[in-house]
Amino acid sequence: MTLRTGLMAVTLMICAGSFGGCINSSGGLENRAVWSESATPAAFDGAASNSGQIARAVDTYTAAATPGNAGYKVGPQDVLDVSVFQVPELTRSVQVSDIGTVNLPLVGEVAAAGKTSREIERDLASKLGAKYVRSPQVTVFVKEYNSQRVTVEGAVKKPGVYPVRGKNSLTQFIAIAEGIDHDTASSTVVVFRSNEGKRYAAKFDIKEIMAGRADDPPIQQDDIIVVDSSTSKEVFSYLVKALPAVAVFSLLQ
Repeated sequence: MTLRTGLMAVTLMICAGSFGGCINSSGGLENRAVWSESATPAAFDGAASNSGQIARAVDTYTAAATPGNAGYKVGPQDVLDVSVFQVPELTRSVQVSDIGTVNLPLVGEVAAAGKTSREIERDLASKLGAKYVRSPQVTVFVKEYNSQRVTVEGAVKKPGVYPVRGKNSLTQFIAIAEGIDHDTASSTVVVFRSNEGKRYAAKFDIKEIMAGRADDPPIQQDDIIVVDSSTSKEVFSYLVKALPAVAVFSLLQ
């Protein structure tokens, strides 16, 4: 069994687990947006009245951890652009080491992993201001998000694990995987996502997205993108049919 096959099998085993109250009397998921921690039948009954709350939760969930926001935590192998106003010799791109540090002139080794760019700015300004530069104005941007990765599987030409570089959408990651294998691919793509120990999934119609009739969803770190194909295993085909027809992440139990 290859690493890719093993990953696919694990993903399908997780997703094939009980959907709990998400399954209706006909054996499929209720065909509407569902965002519930318990995913009980009662939650479905109240879905219409809670539609605003559900929409806000979905918006928050899909945007909160998107790379590039102010809360992003730097990790090993990320590349940072560091600039110090009016001190060009200190302006450069540096890569975070495997132990989570960057090495810069004058200040030497500085811890970076686990910190936001703003926190690194403050640390550098403090070190430079203590001995070398009067009131330094330091700016730090994350140039490459190499510590964060996304998996692309299924009917694409080059399945694999790819680094997150800035803000990327679903179609951009499919392009990074060298596009859809048109000989086997269907128009359905499923995105698996984890949050606080829970796993969610949403399906999207890639043809509708490429035609501009549907939004191109943002992809975040650790997402697993699976392009459905005519050769998909039965358990995955069941999951695709069971997920709501709309592009909403639903809780898998």
